[in-house]
Parts: sequence; C-alpha cells; structure tokens
Amino acid sequence: MSIRVIEGGVCSAKGFKANGIHCGIRKNHPKRDLALIVSECRAAAAAVYTTNLVKGAPLVVTKAHLADGYAQAAICNSGNANTCNANGIEVAEQTCEAVASALGIPAQDVVVASTGVIGQPLDVTPIVNGIPSLVEGLSASGDAVAAEGIMTTDTRMKAVAVEFTVGGKTCRIGGIAKGSGMIHPNMATMLVFLTSDAAIAPAMLQKAVKEDITATFNMLSVDGDTSTNDMVTVMANGMAGNSLIDADGPDFQEFTAALNMVTARLCRMIAGDGEGATKLLECKVSGAGDLAMARTVAKSVVCSSLFKAAMFGADANWGRVLCAIGYSGAAVDVTKIGVSFRSAAGSVTVCQNGAGVPFSEEEAAKVLKEKEIEILVSLGLGEASATAWGCDLTYDYVKINGDYRT
Repeated sequence: MSIRVIEGGVCSAKGFKANGIHCGIRKNHPKRDLALIVSECRAAAAAVYTTNLVKGAPLVVTKAHLADGYAQAAICNSGNANTCNANGIEVAEQTCEAVASALGIPAQDVVVASTGVIGQPLDVTPIVNGIPSLVEGLSASGDAVAAEGIMTTDTRMKAVAVEFTVGGKTCRIGGIAKGSGMIHPNMATMLVFLTSDAAIAPAMLQKAVKEDITATFNMLSVDGDTSTNDMVTVMANGMAGNSLIDADGPDFQEFTAALNMVTARLCRMIAGDGEGATKLLECKVSGAGDLAMARTVAKSVVCSSLFKAAMFGADANWGRVLCAIGYSGAAVDVTKIGVSFRSAAGSVTVCQNGAGVPFSEEEAAKVLKEKEIEILVSLGLGEASATAWGCDLTYDYVKINGDYRT
C-alpha cells in the first residue's frame, strides 16, 4: 500500500468545491459562520451520528436525506447548534431547500449540520440570504474558508488530504473538521466532513466509516462531554474512475487504509486544539489481552481529569495513570503494568510491574513540558494494542466554558 499525505482538504478530491462566508449568525463577530461543500455530481454518501439522546435537528434531517445512500452537497453553520428548538427541523429543511434551489439539485441530496450554542433560537434568514454568495464563491481552493466557517472555539483550522491508488487509478480522500470542546468517545463527537473521488458503493462506504471510527474518533476525548450535534459525513463521487468498490478485497482495504490516515490525523488535530489545551496527549496501550481491553484502558487514561491536570503541570504523577486503568473496567493484572512517558525531549520509565521505579523528576519534567506527549502503557497480557487521544486540562478550559454563551 502506498498512501501519501498531500496539501489540502475537502477540495483535494476531483470534482469538489467549497466556500465559507460570514452570513450574520454571529452578530457581534465577523468570523465566517457558514460553509458549503459541493460535488460536481451526485455522490455515494455515509454518516455516523452522536449517541447523545438529545440530538440537533440537522442530524435528524441529514439521516433522512442519506437514507438512499447519496448526497451532493453539505452545508454547515457555526455559532448556533439548532438543538432543542421548536422549529429546528423546519429551519434545517429550509436551509437544505435554499441550497438545493441555488445549486439546482434535490433538497434530499443536501447534508445539513450546525454547531454552537444549544437551545438558542436560530433565525434561518441570514442563512438563506447568504447562500447565493456562498454558492457564487465556490472554489476548488475553498478548503481553508470552509474549514473556518465550521469552527466554534477552535483556535486553528483542521484539514487533511491523502492520495492513494485503487485498481491503477489515483484516488484522493480529504477532510476538514471542527472540534475543541464537548469532545468525548461514542460517535460522533465533533463535525467532520470527508470527500473522496473514489468510486465506492454506499453500503461499503458506510461500512468503511463505521468501522474506522471505532479506532479513531471514538478514541478521542477532550472533556468527557458527548455533543448533541456532531457527526462525521463522507461523500465519494467516483470521479477518479476506478472500478466500483462494492465488496471486501484489496481495493476496499486500500480505501479504508487511506481513510484511516485522514481520520487519525484529524483526531490528533482536534485533541491538540482542545479548549484551553497546551498539550496533545497520545496514550498507546500495548500487551492487552484483546482489542476491547486495549481501547478501554487507553480511553480511561486520556479521560482522567486528574491525569490531564498533571500533564498541564508537567508532573509525572504516574499513579493517576494506574488509577484510571484500575477504574476503567478492564480486567487487567496490576502486577504486570508498565508506564513510560515520551516526547521530543526523551523518555522516562516511571512504573514497572505495577510499582514505581526510581527516575529523575527533573528529566521527567523536561519530557512533559513538550507540546506532544506519549503515555506508553504495557499490560503484559497479550498482543492487542490501541491508541487514544486527549489533551491537558488547564485554567483556560474553565474560563472558556464559564462564559461560552455570553
């Protein structure tokens, strides 16, 4: 398999254009608050949705629109989640109808998403009024402005693209994401828009996305809160010209490997840009008895508020790692656990066989002061492994969320 990272995002695949504008949802801020992604032709489409029982109206509408496995456009507003609103479904449908009218496509082929404050009435007027200029400005180089248009408390844009080969044809997968707060495992926990020019059947596309998220987006946590609105969607328009991927096999494996490279990189970007975060935490568990155990342990570590706070302070308080493993529910053997911390500054082993070992606090502090930190956990029980992503817990997280609505 030969997959390489390339410049770009959702416009890297053939036949996709995007744009992002400020339409006025954010009345006191000039930031872009509306984004649109469009395929030249109808595309196979799939999505996964939040497990929160309180779901935003856009998710309900999108799920209905994707029932046939196809879409051609995706629109997203930021600044208002369109959740818990009496007319939320109507607003989401009106948004799709306005996009459809401007593009000359069926409203059923439009994916709609919203992100921002929950429970705030959403006036559809600025969205409808902004769609003509949004469509007029569609561009094959619109990745960045579209990525900005979906951001809320994000401090930086998140875009990834890769190139790979299927059946002798060059294919691409690209994506943009938003996510900084309300990020916690159990799909979905952010907004992610993926595009591809590979030809793949809707059922296989859904299979690819559903299987991928168990090792990527469901292994990501910033603050333990599972959002009401977020989802991952993908459109694949087939313009690369490869033979249709309609069954398991080498072509499907190549597609899923490329998809995983995109989603894993987006996970790292989201975790590293967690609200108030100063550090990306990557917990790598090895030696687990099975995959479920490895994932359970890795997620428990990155979700621990005490451990996250210790990482903010560059404190090698490894006991908090074992504490998180102990309450994770995984049937580990504590006497076999090993823990090390690693970063660009070096590595330090802090625990072996479930007990502390001598180490230099000064060297450990140097390791933990870096921007990206790996927590290496060995369980000594088998061959399974897993990775989870998170961030440190800082004063700024409380500050950001203390006045998020006002």
